[in-house]
Amino acid sequence: MPRVAYSEEDRERIRAELITVGLELMAKQGIQHTTVEQVYKRVGISRTFFYSFFPTKEDLVIETLYWQQPKIIEYVQQLMADPALTWRDAVKKFLHDCCYGEQYGIAVLTMEEQQLIFKRLSKESYQVFRHKQHLLFGKILEGFGIRADAQRINLFTNLSLTAMVIRRALPNTLPLFVPEAADETIDFQLDAIVDVLEKLRMVPQNLNDEK
Repeated sequence: MPRVAYSEEDRERIRAELITVGLELMAKQGIQHTTVEQVYKRVGISRTFFYSFFPTKEDLVIETLYWQQPKIIEYVQQLMADPALTWRDAVKKFLHDCCYGEQYGIAVLTMEEQQLIFKRLSKESYQVFRHKQHLLFGKILEGFGIRADAQRINLFTNLSLTAMVIRRALPNTLPLFVPEAADETIDFQLDAIVDVLEKLRMVPQNLNDEK
């Protein structure tokens, strides 16, 4: 006979399992190819019970992105502390692993997924997401030893996401790009991004920093 009541502790555990499984599947096979059914069956609950936690698939996607943020910061710290890596190698490896997230358990939104999800977000939810995104990229910069003012965070966010989105878009979403040169293209972009970050690392945030 199925359970008809769950304690708050049970619900918190199940919710965490749904997010964890969702992240695992989305990172591995892509958000578009991950279904609600795959997630709730892996956790062992019913479709109806799933929707008591997340009204839509998009709500689950957003939570998985929030869930992985601390793990991303931990990964930055791990790479920067690796004595076998130079600063440049550690930064480039982090960016590379994000671009090829399906190989490293990192979920990254494609162009289509961004459009689909953010069309369905309320204005308030969108603002919350942008705030958390800003904090995440700021902490990543700080992990690289770079002062994280708003201008630098915004630039780093756009540069990083451009490389990640283009990599995920080849060849289907960008059919006029040459797929055979995809990896070389991403490698070139990452080197360019690291060049920018290296300059930011050496330049004071403002004139007061020089005093």
